Amino acid sequence: MKSKKIAHVEESRCVACGACANVCPRGAIGVVQGCFARVNTDLCVGCGLCARTCPVGCISVLNREGENG
Repeated sequence: MKSKKIAHVEESRCVACGACANVCPRGAIGVVQGCFARVNTDLCVGCGLCARTCPVGCISVLNREGENG
């Protein structure tokens, strides 16, 4: 069962530093071709560690589509 929350990266603001990938306990986020971070929606549990670690604040934790709360 997937969590109700998921991390979302605003790719245009991402500096591809990899801090988010380093703290993700599920390996659900990684830097794509040295350009920006991307979330693997199948692995993300919405814990928010990546959002709290991001130095530029480009990651948010949102409700998964179709979830209310």
